[in-house]
Amino acid sequence: MTSAGPGRPRKQQPMRPGATARDEILDAAAELFTSQGFANTSTRAIADAVGIRQSSLYHHFGTKDDILAELLDGTVAGGLTFASTLHASPPPSDSGTAAARLHAVALYDGSQLCSARWNLGVLYHLPEARAPRFQHFMDDRLQLRRLYGELGQNVEEFTPAGHRQSAPSLGDLLFRLVESLINLRADGLVGPDSAMQTADAGIALAGMAADLDEVRATSAGLIRQFG
Repeated sequence: MTSAGPGRPRKQQPMRPGATARDEILDAAAELFTSQGFANTSTRAIADAVGIRQSSLYHHFGTKDDILAELLDGTVAGGLTFASTLHASPPPSDSGTAAARLHAVALYDGSQLCSARWNLGVLYHLPEARAPRFQHFMDDRLQLRRLYGELGQNVEEFTPAGHRQSAPSLGDLLFRLVESLINLRADGLVGPDSAMQTADAGIALAGMAADLDEVRATSAGLIRQFG
């Protein structure tokens, strides 16, 4: 008799996109967490959705919380890296450049939220996401919000006093608008232009609607350069 031997925990050929079994587990968990809820999803259900044994899942993730932590981190990682890189570049010398930097961050971040395979932003609202176990995600999200604020402040420094935003600041307001795409997507209201429209709204709120075409062009260049 021939034994299957160790190292063959999969029941069948890959059922999901992903270069590794770990990626497939994350994809399955993302679908189940966003469709039926975190509390209602067992590790056995995730393993079944991947086509592996439940014991094999634990080779990659020790607990269901570990899976959620990686999914949450992934929702802000790209936007935070892009915003941090852009913020570290030489400071803007005019209103158009300052506005384009803020626009680029909002467009890049919003595009990721809208185009991800699963609407993982809905997981932000889980009570579990506020637990100390997920402090890394909360810290990253707060840092991203701060960068929006600082980029927005750069715009406001070039904006005539009569057009400046009161509290919340321009950057913080745009951060909130970008995150509102999560709920719009959950309601089936996100389209291919939603991220761009949201980024454009931030420029309009800065009183720079007349400069939008130029801001968009510079923003696109920044995304090509740093994205």
